[in-house]
Amino acid sequence: MKIAVTSTGASIDSTVDERFGRARYIVIYDTEGKSFETIDNETHVNLSQGAGIQTAGSMAEKKVDVVLTGRVGPKASEALNKAKIKYVEGISGTCRSAVEKYSSAS
Repeated sequence: MKIAVTSTGASIDSTVDERFGRARYIVIYDTEGKSFETIDNETHVNLSQGAGIQTAGSMAEKKVDVVLTGRVGPKASEALNKAKIKYVEGISGTCRSAVEKYSSAS
């Protein structure tokens, strides 16, 4: 399973970013390989509109199964649902703790 977490920094120990589409980084944790990669989301952050939709498209390209974040806007929600990517809102703390909490709950 691939778990994506919106992040304020490039590390898995960075703080969860409360924004989905305009998060500076997305940390993707692969539960099977026990590894993570970080996506620089700067190109989507600076869009005047459609940041959430574009970020959702990036998640689909990376074959992410679930997104952990603070908040997902309505257009991004629609795009994630269309791509069959689950998302959980209201996440805070570090990306590592978010992944650990989600993994132990599922």
